Amino acid sequence: MPDGPTVRRRRLGAELRRLRSGHALKLDEVAGQLGLVASTLSRIESGKAPIRTSYLNDLLNLYEVTDPGARQLLVDMAREGHRKGWWSDYDDVLPSGFDIYVGLEAEAVAIRSYESNLVHGLLQTKEYAAAVLRELHPRDNEEQVQRLVELRMQRQRQRLLDTEPPIELWLILDESVIRRTVGGPAIMRQQLNHLVESGRSPNVTLQVLAFECGAHAGMDGAFSILEFNERSDPDVAVADGVGGVAYLEKDREVRICTEAFDRLRAAALSPAASIQLIQRASGDLQ
Repeated sequence: MPDGPTVRRRRLGAELRRLRSGHALKLDEVAGQLGLVASTLSRIESGKAPIRTSYLNDLLNLYEVTDPGARQLLVDMAREGHRKGWWSDYDDVLPSGFDIYVGLEAEAVAIRSYESNLVHGLLQTKEYAAAVLRELHPRDNEEQVQRLVELRMQRQRQRLLDTEPPIELWLILDESVIRRTVGGPAIMRQQLNHLVESGRSPNVTLQVLAFECGAHAGMDGAFSILEFNERSDPDVAVADGVGGVAYLEKDREVRICTEAFDRLRAAALSPAASIQLIQRASGDLQ
């Protein structure tokens, strides 16, 4: 898979952060010299925002990067970071900050995810997605909701159908996800049957965390860990909630999420037993 704009911005930001640290400069000091607010420079260094070529050249001068080849490599990264991903077609309905997640997901090779309330977006049916999005975005009209559904279906096509090899997805669902009837019995039954079918795919591992498990490592809420192909692109942990998406990129933060996922994986039912439970839940729907 060719490197996309999100990966390019992350690599450039990491290099700029390394150069600043190497010169013992604080974020606000450098931002002040560029005429930027510190939060803007922080977003650039974290790969969440692109950088103008003029600002980049000023930074490279400040950091005493004189080698023409090294400078050109970073300039090229900055230009690639300005490219639009396919998800930019949905800018009119994308929730604030969610474009960052879609960009990361588009370039990840594997996702480990724990979901406490709903099916992961990559495995939602169209009808289930619409029912969820109407509740999550009550101020959106039906046309906007359908645009968000289209985005969700496009994510699935990009990562599960049109990519070779498809993304590796390890999904742990709290039992409440398969027991909560979203959109009515018919829609929920269709969703559960889709989960069963998806769980048999070689690139999808599906587990259910049963109610009888009791207290568990995911009680703080849903989270995902995205892995990338290159070692230079560190894993990112993502926590989603009412207040928006939080990106956890420090080594300690990612390690805490990884350890929590491993504990959830050990506590959850086996993939085979999980499929059986989902099938029983589908059969219980009236």
